[in-house]
Order: sequence, then C-alpha cells, then structure tokens
Amino acid sequence: MKADFKIISFAKIIFFVYTAPLQAQTVVPLDRVEKMSYIENGFIKLGIDLNLGGAITYLSDKVKDENIINNWDWGRQVQMSFYSGPVPFEPDGKKAHKAWTFIGWNPIQSGDVAGNKSKVLAHKNTGISLYVKCIPMHWPLDNVPGECTYECWITLDGNAVRVKSRIVNNRPDKQQYAARGQELPAVYTNAPWHRLITYRGDKPFANDTLSLIANHNSPKSSTIQWANWQATESWAANVDDKDWGLGVWNESVQIFSGGYYGDSSFEGGSKNIPTAYIAPNSIDILDYNITYDYNYTLIVGDIKQIREYVYAHHHTSLPAYHFNDSRLQWYYQGTTDKGWPIKNGLDIILKKDAVMIGPVTLWKAEDAPVLMFTATYPAGSHSIKIYWKPFGKDFAEACSTEFDFRSDGKQHTYNIPLHQSAQYKGNLKQLKIIIATKQLSTNNNSALIHSIVLGK
Repeated sequence: MKADFKIISFAKIIFFVYTAPLQAQTVVPLDRVEKMSYIENGFIKLGIDLNLGGAITYLSDKVKDENIINNWDWGRQVQMSFYSGPVPFEPDGKKAHKAWTFIGWNPIQSGDVAGNKSKVLAHKNTGISLYVKCIPMHWPLDNVPGECTYECWITLDGNAVRVKSRIVNNRPDKQQYAARGQELPAVYTNAPWHRLITYRGDKPFANDTLSLIANHNSPKSSTIQWANWQATESWAANVDDKDWGLGVWNESVQIFSGGYYGDSSFEGGSKNIPTAYIAPNSIDILDYNITYDYNYTLIVGDIKQIREYVYAHHHTSLPAYHFNDSRLQWYYQGTTDKGWPIKNGLDIILKKDAVMIGPVTLWKAEDAPVLMFTATYPAGSHSIKIYWKPFGKDFAEACSTEFDFRSDGKQHTYNIPLHQSAQYKGNLKQLKIIIATKQLSTNNNSALIHSIVLGK
C-alpha cells in the first residue's frame, strides 16, 4: 500500500489536497534485498539503494544509529517524483492501477505500484559524495519505465545532506501539458518521527514562534489527506516527542505538504506501514525535452539545530525573476509558451486574458513599490493587468492594477508603480499577470517576457 497521496494541480492549476480511498489500494509483496551504497562523516550516515534507482533509503545519526527513512513500498523513501499530462497516462493502451488513474504521468525514482524497480545507469561513490543516474518507473503502471532519466548528486555537510536533483525528459509526446504540482522531493520518515513542525508566520528568520501541523490520518479512515501550507522559512521537520528528527529545506519554494499516516504511538521501523511525509512543492511545466534541476537539504538534529542550519545558509532577497534559461516556477492559464529550451525570456503566445502566475514567496509592499517588467511585445498598443496576493488571502480584483503601453517591437523595461494602489500594502505572497487584456488584431503573436523584478 502506498500512503503518499500527492499534491496535484487541476483545472485552474491551484494547489489543493485531495483524498483517495484506502480500500482501492493493494499491498504488493516486495523483494527486500538491498544493494546499498553508503557515505558517512562524524555526524550522520546516509545510504542509497542501487536496486531502487538510487533513492535515499537510509539516514541515521551516528550516535543514535537508527534509520529515519521509511521503506514500506517503492512510493516512500526520499526520492524524486514528477507529474505531467496526460491524465490518465495509458502508453500503448496500458491501464493504470485502478487506485491511481487520476495521477497521470508520474515517474518516480524507486519503482512502481506493482513492485518493479527502477534501473540504475550510473553510480559513483567517492567516500564523501555520491552520484547516481537512473531510469525511473511510472508509479501507477506495471513495469513502464519513464521516458526520462533522473540524476542525484549527494554530499554531506556536518549534520546535513545536500542534494542536487535533475530530470532530463525525452518523451515522444511533444504536447506542452498544463503545469502540475511537483514534489521537490518526497520525504517519508518512520513512525517515531510523527510530529510535523514548521514556520508559517509573516516574520521569517526572526526566531518567531514555530507551528505544529496536526495532520494525522487514521488507518481506520476511508481517506488520507495531507495538509499544505506556506512555509515562509522554506523548511519543515518530522520530529519525535523530544523534538529530534529530520528537517527538509528547499530554499526555492515555500509551499509544503505533509502529515502522518497510521497510529502515532506505534514504534514502527523502516519496513512498517505507519509513516510521516513532507514535500516541498512547486507548480511547473515539464516539457517533453526539459532539463529541470532543483536542490534541497536534509538536516538531522533537534528543532533548534535544524532551524539554525537554515538560518546560517539562507539568502534573503526581493522577488526577482530573470528568465534567461528557466521559467523559474512561473506557469500559465489560457496560453502556452513556445517550449523548451528557454532562451532570453518566456516566449508566450498572446491570447486575450492569457495569464502567467508566479511562485509563492513573501515580501513587504514597502520594500518593493515598483514592478519592473522587461519584455518585447509586437509593435502597437498593449495593456497588462497585475494582481498581487496578500499574505493569508486569495487574489482579488481590489488588489490589481492595469498598465497601458505602446511597443515598437523592441525590448523595453516598463516601471509599474504598484504603490499607487491603496491596496498594495503589508505582507504579500504572489503575483499574477494578465499579459494581454486586449484582443490582438492578428493571431499567433507572442511576447517575450525577459524579467519580472520587484524593487524601488
């Protein structure tokens, strides 16, 4: 049985948590033979399983010497997992497991729901670092390899594990599917680490009060539901009753999901079904040929040590998106861009009321009164509409402004005075831009959006 009911995005491409029936799942007899590759230092020991695509299956403190990572089935571990269309995904007419038809395209690093394992293509252990490359398996299907490769570079840093992850797609289906929610990465810990701690307030990096996410799912329930929240310091931790455990930090995202499944009093180990879950999340378009990288850090220790590590290594800056070679987690409604690779901007098809939406973050209006919008539009008159989302609220018409400009078909930076709106105030969390509020006279025009920067 797999208990990682993942964040996914549907019609309007907004995050929400869904439920799935427990009775629709199956328990798959799994081969427990491991082929491990370990690295360690004076603080921690980490192991990847080369029979499971090189997913992280072992992590322990050198003193406690107890594995934190859950390995009930191939949907657990600490592993890469990506989502795209179509939904359902039925290559060559092959049907998904009946419990997972709604997931669609979903290669994961360890293996599939039927117990088939991912294949390692390359592996290197230097004694202080690990590298692994694999062909993942589509979780919902029986023995269907992904049309992609996964790579991980892993190094130890005191009580922390730094990981760079990469997907390289090579799909025959060249359609640009809508953005989907991604796990960056998926992290599963064992039963003792059942308390989910994070910071979700509006005073990050000030040692403000932490929050407990009380999200326990009973095995007697007919559904499992993960919580999701804005982690404004970009980390969360699964800890035991003494506040010791595993922190997960991904500096590039602030939307997290997580919770616990099973009896929290159960002293279960790595091969038992109760589990705690954390995933830093983003919404991304995954082109058929994309190369997509992300970084995260696992931190072993008590809550104070986990937070201190984040504080010592984080970088604070205002939102600034320079689309030189990446979408930087921006995505679209009502349009598409011209695909991967990204070169000197997002080449977006101009359709009336087409929208681009930015990642969730946190900034103060007083620190960034002006939006600098650098773009190349077709010659003529244009109008865009900018929305900002206040912290803890949704997008609303009151929190928006329109901006009219003329273009000569060349690149220009347009300084948009957001501060002139009385509603541009306080703590803010997200931008949305209608890139064409007027109907264009000709079809198939596009605008090249070079950068979106908030500042003074």
